[in-house]
Amino acid sequence: MPRKSRRRAPSGVFQKVVEKGEGALGQFAQEIAQSASLSEAVLGLLRRAAEAKGSFDQNMRSVLALLHLPSRSDYEALERKLEALQGNLVNVNIKLDRLLAELAALKRSFPSDGEKT
Repeated sequence: MPRKSRRRAPSGVFQKVVEKGEGALGQFAQEIAQSASLSEAVLGLLRRAAEAKGSFDQNMRSVLALLHLPSRSDYEALERKLEALQGNLVNVNIKLDRLLAELAALKRSFPSDGEKT
């Protein structure tokens, strides 16, 4: 019969090493956060990354336009127009149903000459 493997809690020495490592890591993160030059560098990096993404997006839209391919924004605009059109068709369908119901009620109220009630 196979033995069940059990996880033991870390031993005292190992636990102390882990705790010291966590403390050192926390202190290092705090020092980085407080460093003005590093904060500026990170902000500059994020700004340049955003600018690069904007340039890439613009270039991709240009390439898609040259190839006569729709972009995501083109699809989204088309989807909005189709949803509006669908809503209009639903409204027309409701109004048509009402008119047909009124017409049927009028026919029942005033039968034609050839019909008997």
